[in-house]
Amino acid sequence: MPTLDFKGKSHIYAHHLTVPYRCLVPDPGRSGIRTNVGGGGRPTSVGTPDDNLVIHGDNLHALKALLPTHAGRVKCIYIDPPYNTGSQAWSYNDNVNSPMMRQWLSENKPIDGEDLERHDKWLCMMWPRLQLLRELLAEDGVIFASIDDHEQWRLLGIMEEIFGERNFVATLTFVHHLGALPGKWLTTVTEYVHLFAKNVAEVSMSRLPTDDDPVAEWDSDDVGFFKEGYGLIKGGSGASRSDRPALFFPIYVSPDLTVGVERMTSDDVELLPIRTDGSDGRWRWSKERVHNNPSEILVKPHRTRRFQLVAKQRPTIGDVFSTKPRSLWYKPQYQSSNGSNMLRTIFESTGAFDYPKAVPFVVDLLKFANVGPGDIVLDSFAGSGTTAHAVLALNKEDGGNRKFILVECEDYADSITAERVRRVIRGVPSAKDAALSEGLGGEFTYCELGDPITVEGLLEGKAMPAFDQLAAYLINCATGAPVVLSDLLKPDDTGFDCETSFVWESERQRFHLFYRPDAEWLSSNDGALNSDRAKRISEDAKRAGKSAVVFGPVRYMNSAHLRAKGITFCQLPYELNAARAKLS
Repeated sequence: MPTLDFKGKSHIYAHHLTVPYRCLVPDPGRSGIRTNVGGGGRPTSVGTPDDNLVIHGDNLHALKALLPTHAGRVKCIYIDPPYNTGSQAWSYNDNVNSPMMRQWLSENKPIDGEDLERHDKWLCMMWPRLQLLRELLAEDGVIFASIDDHEQWRLLGIMEEIFGERNFVATLTFVHHLGALPGKWLTTVTEYVHLFAKNVAEVSMSRLPTDDDPVAEWDSDDVGFFKEGYGLIKGGSGASRSDRPALFFPIYVSPDLTVGVERMTSDDVELLPIRTDGSDGRWRWSKERVHNNPSEILVKPHRTRRFQLVAKQRPTIGDVFSTKPRSLWYKPQYQSSNGSNMLRTIFESTGAFDYPKAVPFVVDLLKFANVGPGDIVLDSFAGSGTTAHAVLALNKEDGGNRKFILVECEDYADSITAERVRRVIRGVPSAKDAALSEGLGGEFTYCELGDPITVEGLLEGKAMPAFDQLAAYLINCATGAPVVLSDLLKPDDTGFDCETSFVWESERQRFHLFYRPDAEWLSSNDGALNSDRAKRISEDAKRAGKSAVVFGPVRYMNSAHLRAKGITFCQLPYELNAARAKLS
């Protein structure tokens, strides 16, 4: 597991130093249980950056803070942002330095139904956050974004721009309450969820479990349960022989109704993919696939030709029966009243949170997204913490180790969001669900967004990032790859070589960082790249068949000599060097 030095304020840089960004400051006193199920109280120990995280603060800053360690690693994102209905005010809380903009924002919030620019402001709030969420998604990851009629088409438009129109998967319509919001002419019972992929070519969505009775609804064979699926003759567009000539070939059915691609006896019946109009068509399956999967083809009688071939539909895993989800999502347990009742049970009170999403709804979204036992799930508008509850419930169900990251900017991040997670980890004795009553297990680290990293702070030597945080940031900027902090060598690690200060390597490069969060150390010769160190670094890199990248405050060799040794030197940011010069 990755480790983070949480003894002080750990600074995680964002990609751009022109604007002050905030660091994550873990708070052990507010984190989740670090004992087995049944333990009580709050922990005194701290977690790691790859723990479950509950982050209190502006999600814009929090998402930037996650980039060096989590970019490209998140399998699934679920967000339930403000719907901007005009009936409830929300504040445009963004990081701007311009005094004019600060004054304008101050004068134009909260944003409510009387604000004629509220749609523009809402889009300005969503745009940079969606950009950051895309960077955090894995190549095979997906994002679900809940919304209602007020902004759904605007949200769809900016998501198409950010994620690409080709990466649009679907817009799900789900029934959140029967008779929930009576309108002037209609009773509104539905909301929407826009679903986009990071790279749709890499995505594999899953089927959902069904409550079908296997005896009544399913047949069985030597392999297991099955239903009739699609016919093997292709229909619709691209179905003629000329479209895919290689998929026009004979399939033979033996007297015992087994199939193959070669005639075994004279009694075998030859079938060709002939369309209903008598023209040559094509099979859906290749010759090789038919040969390798004869037990997956069902032979049925047909009224115009002797046999019809149909693919068998199997449960996804073993006896877990499944179905392809429809675009309209409705189950009684999806209704918002179920979410409210769950919170009432957990907190033993009413009105803890308005309009929480129901856990079964989010669980099914995660299952549909094919979130595996070791994947990461992110919710940057965490609200009451339903997403964390859903992740822990899934882990309890199958023994997985999925991780969640929640970000919540409101003051209830500890008293509701994190507290809900603590309680479902420990167990809710009054819950009807046996697993929740016993406790879902797990742990998490609670973080606040700390002081911003500013030029002034660096110059004064008061806001210098920790060694591993700076290393992760620099390597992430250089390679675009996330860095698991436990993979880094640090000065306090056994075996760390102060002469080479080697910290991490990729497939092609070895990275070295000469740095301490200490202005006096930076002003000494300890952090300089000299000829002896360059020689060691060059020799080590050549043995590994790689080049070397060195980050440091100063070098005593010119660029030509370093290039000859296969070393690229990157001077630490001007602010750090200025701090060193100021104290020297």
